[in-house]
Amino acid sequence: MVSAKLLKQYAFFKGFTEAELKKFEELTSEQSFKAGYQIWKKGDQSKSLCLLDEGKVVMVRESYLGAHRPPMQVTVDIITKGDVMGWSAVVEPYLYTLGARCIDDTKVITFDAEKLREILNADKALGFKFMHAIAKVIAARLTHTEIILVGERGLSVLTEL
Repeated sequence: MVSAKLLKQYAFFKGFTEAELKKFEELTSEQSFKAGYQIWKKGDQSKSLCLLDEGKVVMVRESYLGAHRPPMQVTVDIITKGDVMGWSAVVEPYLYTLGARCIDDTKVITFDAEKLREILNADKALGFKFMHAIAKVIAARLTHTEIILVGERGLSVLTEL
């Protein structure tokens, strides 16, 4: 269990009251992973939302280029201390949209997805506030994806010359 006081230190929870954060305490835990560990793959059932406490995690998308070629991994984002990953835990169909692999030894605070959704559904005002914070995470991830796409398009144009 992670205290409300500790959660309050993270930017994601800026604007949440101590009483609101106390509702999340019971569904949190801490987990550690070694560098190289794949936390989840794209398409896995989203069982937790994670707040990165230590280390770095790369968010990747695999692109398949043919039956006899290995998949190519495209880095969409690098998650660092204080960042949230696994927003799919609160957005249907509750499947991860990217893979998550540790590039350093990593420690995360996890929120049980099912219990989190129960809390957010029971307290609509808290649910709205939480989903507003999640929308910021999704928007940032989309911006990073757009930057990567623009970079790849530019690179492909340059290599055609």
